[in-house]
Amino acid sequence: MKLLFIIGNTAVGKMTVGQELTKITHLRLFHNHMAIEPVIEVFGGFHAQAVRRLREVIFEEFASSDHYGLIFTYMWAFDQPSDWDYVEHVKDIFRRRNPGTEFYYAELVAPQAVRLQRNATGNRLAHKASKRDVEASGRRLICDDERFRCESMEGEIPFANYIRIENAGLPPEAAARRIKERFGL
Repeated sequence: MKLLFIIGNTAVGKMTVGQELTKITHLRLFHNHMAIEPVIEVFGGFHAQAVRRLREVIFEEFASSDHYGLIFTYMWAFDQPSDWDYVEHVKDIFRRRNPGTEFYYAELVAPQAVRLQRNATGNRLAHKASKRDVEASGRRLICDDERFRCESMEGEIPFANYIRIENAGLPPEAAARRIKERFGL
C-alpha cells in the first residue's frame, strides 16, 4: 500500500492536484475537508476532536483494505511539533495495519497572492462549504500565514520520497504528472 501526503499552505492546490492524481493512478483521495465539512455541518463550527476521530476511522479502515493507496491532503505547520507528531501518528496507523506501506510526500508551494486567487475558485468552493464566504476565508488564509509556517525550509523534510513543486503557474494536471513520475505511482 502507498500513502501520499500532499502538503502545503491554504489554497495552494492540494485537493485539486489530488483529484488529478486520482485520474492517472490507482490512488484514492481523502482530502482534509472530507472530514472537516461534515463536522462543521453537524456541530455548527470546527470541532477538532471530531475531525481527528473521523480521520482515524478512515485511515484505519483504508489501511486494512486491499486498495492500492491513499492520498491525504494536509496543511502541515512545520513550526508546530504537534503537526510533525500527527504525520507520524498517521503513518503509525498504516504501519500497524499494513506493515509494507510506502510513504510519499509532495509539497506544493505558491505565493500568497496566487493562493488568495485560488481561494475563490469554483472547484474549491464546490467541495469546501466552509470556504464559500470568500472574504472571511481570505482573512483566515492571511491570518494562518502570519501564525504558522506551512512551507518547509530547504532540507527540512528528511524523507527520501519527497518532492517540492512550485505550482504557481503550473496546471494541476502537470503537477499530478510530476508526482506520479517522481514516485512511479
